[in-house]
Amino acid sequence: MSKALITHSYFYPLDSKQWKFKQPYPPLGTLLAAAVVREAGLQVSVWDSNLEEGPARFFPVLKSEKPDYVILYDDGFNYLTKMCLTTMREAAFRMMEEARKQGSIVIVNSSDAADHYEKYFERGAHYVIKGEGEDTLKELLQALETNKSVSLINGIIYRKEEQLVIHPSRQVMRDLDSLPLPAWELIDIAPYQKIWKEHHGYFSMNIATTRGCPFKCNWCAKPIYGNRYNSRSPENVVNEIELLINRYQPDHFWMCDDIFGLKPGWIQKFNTLLSEKKRKIRYKIQSRVDLLLKEDTIEALAQSGADTVWVGAESGSQKILDAMDKETTVQEIYKASALLRAYGIKVAFFLQFGYSGETMKDIQSTLRMVLKLMPDEIGISVSYPLPGTVFYERVKNQLDQKQNWKDSDDLAMMFEGTYGSYFYKTLHRYVHNRYRIRRGWLAIIQWVKRPAEIPFRSISSMLYNVPLSILHRLELKRLEILHD
Repeated sequence: MSKALITHSYFYPLDSKQWKFKQPYPPLGTLLAAAVVREAGLQVSVWDSNLEEGPARFFPVLKSEKPDYVILYDDGFNYLTKMCLTTMREAAFRMMEEARKQGSIVIVNSSDAADHYEKYFERGAHYVIKGEGEDTLKELLQALETNKSVSLINGIIYRKEEQLVIHPSRQVMRDLDSLPLPAWELIDIAPYQKIWKEHHGYFSMNIATTRGCPFKCNWCAKPIYGNRYNSRSPENVVNEIELLINRYQPDHFWMCDDIFGLKPGWIQKFNTLLSEKKRKIRYKIQSRVDLLLKEDTIEALAQSGADTVWVGAESGSQKILDAMDKETTVQEIYKASALLRAYGIKVAFFLQFGYSGETMKDIQSTLRMVLKLMPDEIGISVSYPLPGTVFYERVKNQLDQKQNWKDSDDLAMMFEGTYGSYFYKTLHRYVHNRYRIRRGWLAIIQWVKRPAEIPFRSISSMLYNVPLSILHRLELKRLEILHD
């Protein structure tokens, strides 16, 4: 029986911003691929790079296992891999080179490999799988195992007689329940549990219930699944939740879908099934403000255990939302935030600065929205041109040699925005300063109204950020004057 060693190329310790958060999730997509390969009849092992210090840790594993196939299958459910960070690309190259040197057939599936396949073939790949990869990987391995031609397999790129052969893309799956559950047992979950418990007091695990997004935000993550939206059944998802609870005792789940529960009635059925099984869970999701306002969606989320909803607020300027083809309104952001709070659910904002055409007036609108609504968490980025998106096509002629961030804290502008990278990095700090000052002030007001334990942490954070806020505001003003 042939041996397949499955891994991926994301290393949390090589991404200082993410490693600082201490919120690592197992490589869900990689584990699902491992389960599919096992179904194909191969002997399977997984080397999980997530918590490792670097690719050199992979080399002894290669030497001891001597796999017939080395499969780098990135976790497509993690937005960090979709950004194609160059630190992780270099790690992938080193792993591929070593695998090929030891005689393994190297197969790669990642957004970056699909976008820059030439680079991957230069560094050791035998096959690149583009797009949704499970069926393609299974079919490819079966062909290689039986010495059959790969010429009719959709979704692959390979080299033949020094020429690259690029096959048509494969149609996306519709029946997601036909997939096996991820091979959780092939990695050690205990280190993840330990990190979460030590730094946050609880343990969170990740689940994907859907694939794709029917909306057309023109900057959004590379459309691996096109504009189709396919969903696992609520029954299938609840079965996985029960398995994970029984096996690993997580206290919390991250539903890592682009949009959770878009299908009409899905959340309500999910809520009913959990209730029937007497399962009490806590979880966080990503959604859209317009969808949250439909029918009893927020009520069903609250009843089923949702404690945090991340929404792509992006901007407080309707002009920018329209330019992004977001198809949401600032008014809906306000309404959804209020309704989530009314049901006891925390609201968190993804914010994006630097989109083409954004002015200081638009930036100020976003800051006002944040300080008015005071979401429980904020995540700030600058616009990032991902290959395969409409936004990328608009700005690709402005891109220079730097077309990917080194790590997720890079925040460099890679196209001609209104201001430069230094301005937006300063703005990033300034918005966080103002947000923490406001949070501290609100904590003091709440304490005055209902005296209890003095909110020392919030007050100290506020005092720390006041002088920084002044300095960053002065620097932004200086940069604005220089720009004008």
